[in-house]
Amino acid sequence: MTTHTLNPAGGRGAAIASAPARDAAMAAGAAARARSRISSIDMMRGLVMLTMLIDHVRETLYLHLQVTDPMNLVATAPEVFFTRMTAHLSAPVFVFLTGLSAWLYANPASGPARSPRGFLFKRGLLLVVLELTLVNFAWSRQFPPTILWLQVIWAIGISMMVLSALAGLPRWAIAALGLAIVFGHNLLTGVSFAPGSASQLLWTVLHERGFLVAEGALKIKVTYPVLAWIGVILVGYAAGPLYAQAVTSLRRTHILLGLGAGCLVLLGFLRGFNIYGETLPWVYGGDTVHTVMSWFNFTKYPPSLAFLLLTLGIAFLLMAWFESLDNKATRALVTFGSAPMFFYLLHLYTLLIMYKVVLAVVGPNQGQRFGVDDFWWVWAAAAVLAGLLYYPCLVFSRYKRTSTQAWVRYF
Repeated sequence: MTTHTLNPAGGRGAAIASAPARDAAMAAGAAARARSRISSIDMMRGLVMLTMLIDHVRETLYLHLQVTDPMNLVATAPEVFFTRMTAHLSAPVFVFLTGLSAWLYANPASGPARSPRGFLFKRGLLLVVLELTLVNFAWSRQFPPTILWLQVIWAIGISMMVLSALAGLPRWAIAALGLAIVFGHNLLTGVSFAPGSASQLLWTVLHERGFLVAEGALKIKVTYPVLAWIGVILVGYAAGPLYAQAVTSLRRTHILLGLGAGCLVLLGFLRGFNIYGETLPWVYGGDTVHTVMSWFNFTKYPPSLAFLLLTLGIAFLLMAWFESLDNKATRALVTFGSAPMFFYLLHLYTLLIMYKVVLAVVGPNQGQRFGVDDFWWVWAAAAVLAGLLYYPCLVFSRYKRTSTQAWVRYF
């Protein structure tokens, strides 16, 4: 015989009484899932910010041995090559997640959908202004600078403004346009225009790295042509529904694993047979290490299809892995990833001050520059800087979560 325990109001009363509890539990579960989704995105962003930090330390302390694009395999040591290659994750992930985050902004978990166009345009314009001012000063170490470098922050800003103009299109159209750019822009590599013409200047902005202004007191050079990055941000925006509340973590993990594996398999086929997607074919080197280096020696400026398949393929696999992780290390990544622009500006000026202090104390040892002779110093300095930057990022991240100030959203 089965015994039932009833509350004083009877079975029906128990069911009614438990309904608010069930609703509260469901709401808490939904909130937890939303937090998990946001956390996994911030983990990915935080990870690539740390790889970016290592590369920027290299550009501060190891600039006497510069790397080219693609890298010169004869002059580039393996430890420098693979450190630089790891940092390749940064820009594609930043841009892709910017598009994805724009979709999440337009489709909040609670509340009606809203247009992201005004926010995207204003934040994109802010990024361009920051690139022309604070970022350029940090890199040039002089004011006013003699060359304005239009780099990754500029590319993200322009891409956001383009997305603001296209966000009203159907999502399938945004996805189709983004994929067409990502997969097709390598076909434009041989296109050129008359030097100094309006078409050539526009092409420099879109696809061909070079000077917009090559003479005079202030030169302007486009380091990050924006066309391919526009494709990446559009694909990121189209991928936003992967993080919709209706998509379970398990299903999202399976989709991300499929996307990551698909990107890497396609890369293996196209690159393995030197078919398409990279202007520099790989060749057998003098040893296995240099053969591997040749295979992975992809063009970044602008990013080739092979470059994007590798970096975004790895990113999708990592994002799938982060879905189920929660520990001290991943929470630290979330802290860095939740304050990206704050971290970016802070690390640039920390590196600037650090370099000026070391140069004043030790003096130049590589021509007019100071530089370390052993590359392990780059990794050690990056680890120390990550520790120093963690607490300021934690403080700002907490302030950002609780502040009602509108400007905080832009950082």
